[in-house]
Amino acid sequence: MKRKILILIVLLLASAYLVVAVTVFNGTPAARECEGMELTIKDSIDNGFVTPADIQNLLKQKKLLPMKKQQQDINVRQLEEVLDEHPFVKKAECYLTSGGNVAIDIYQRIPILRVMSSNGEDYFVDSEGKIMRAPGRSVHVVVATGAIDRAFAQTHLYELGVFLQSDRFWESQIEQIHVTAQKELELVPRVGSHIIFLGKPGDYSEKFAKLQTFYKKALSQVGWNKYSRISIEFTNQIICTKKEK
Repeated sequence: MKRKILILIVLLLASAYLVVAVTVFNGTPAARECEGMELTIKDSIDNGFVTPADIQNLLKQKKLLPMKKQQQDINVRQLEEVLDEHPFVKKAECYLTSGGNVAIDIYQRIPILRVMSSNGEDYFVDSEGKIMRAPGRSVHVVVATGAIDRAFAQTHLYELGVFLQSDRFWESQIEQIHVTAQKELELVPRVGSHIIFLGKPGDYSEKFAKLQTFYKKALSQVGWNKYSRISIEFTNQIICTKKEK
């Protein structure tokens, strides 16, 4: 009987120890000071739209830098809400660590084109087709100009932007998209002094495959500056306009 009681006491003490240990190691003492930030910017190797300095400056402006504050006074949800306001932040995740720090994980928004519409609007469209406003920020993406409203930008131009980014050659070759009043597309290449006329949006894989073949078999022979306009609007044909002498 005594042996059973002794075993029961040992089990109770062990259970109490585990409860205390879990509380000590996983809990966050309210009066403990935050010692620093553990900042991680996702995809920072491939994309540098958000920097650690951006995050620190934003929190400093809002007087929300967590260092030296007691953990009970740090509202991680408030930190997330403020960081989500940054135009290049897709999502921010903030949490307190057992080491006394605030961990911040930043997921970036990736712009794929910039719209400078004839109606005066200036914004980016990101990789999910959403509008991004980032005044004063310069990003190396294709620029779209002309008769563009937001619906057109988030559908047809977004589709074209996704296509261009999926192909390394065309991503580097096309520097401007112009939308005419008739909602037709003209492209300005980096190499060559011609305009590429796509016509109505759509069929990008077919049109650009045809243009690439023409580049390799024709322009490589006659020169990149022979034509002022190359139309790939119609199926199975390319219409070129020679430069006037």
